[in-house]
Amino acid sequence: MNKRITIAGLGWLGQPLASHLKLFGYQVKGSVTDTEKAKALTKSGITAYPVVIAEAGVSGLVDTLLVDTDVLMIMIPPGLRRNTGANYALKMAHFLHQVEKSQIEKVILVSSTSVYDDSQGVVTEKIAPRPETNAGKQLHDVEQIFFNNSAFKTTVVRFGGLFGGNRNPVKFLAGRKGLTNGKAPVNMIHRDDCIGILMAIIKQDAFGHIINAVAPSHPSKKEYYTQQAQELGLEPPEYIDEDTATFKEVNSVVVKPVLNYEFQVDL
Repeated sequence: MNKRITIAGLGWLGQPLASHLKLFGYQVKGSVTDTEKAKALTKSGITAYPVVIAEAGVSGLVDTLLVDTDVLMIMIPPGLRRNTGANYALKMAHFLHQVEKSQIEKVILVSSTSVYDDSQGVVTEKIAPRPETNAGKQLHDVEQIFFNNSAFKTTVVRFGGLFGGNRNPVKFLAGRKGLTNGKAPVNMIHRDDCIGILMAIIKQDAFGHIINAVAPSHPSKKEYYTQQAQELGLEPPEYIDEDTATFKEVNSVVVKPVLNYEFQVDL
């Protein structure tokens, strides 16, 4: 019975996931980095504890967070896009040590399709990632240390570009000119499908898998972001008309046969 769920990282995805799990009768608790936010979430009905995962180690109520847990869901933001020099792999190695000390037997690690290099073309879970960027390499390292750990069974979920709620990447692209790779396919997933896939893993007891979680349709960046901008009443981004020599298109050979999951939001 996977009824006691702990979510490390109650953020943009973690909070609505927690609410969804509670609706289906799961016992849910989670972590945030701020004490006041933990109090506010607990008051709103989602039990939360302050836990900080840093390069120096893990601080806060981590033992309380991890105790009495059937499934640990890890969705800690890597913080690698801002080029701050953050050592995400070191942070997660510290957290891994805490998980090893607990009695947790099942882990879902939220990762990213950024583990695949943009030059890899069409990929599925059967294709090994060949990351070239620092961010991609760190994400892949973290996947490996959790997936290959014998203390518990891990399923790695590689989400594509996230959208839903108030998050839409086109807001950062609207009105920009001279963008490249307009013919490259997008690899996106809506938050509702993120939640649906994570719920399916728990219900199917599908641990020990690596899953690419990306909507099955892949319009070009130019097509997709032009459409999104028009729907939001924004100025569409402009792409340079060029042939796209390098791209990646992320697909899954696991989502349907293993999880029996049908995507709710198409592109």
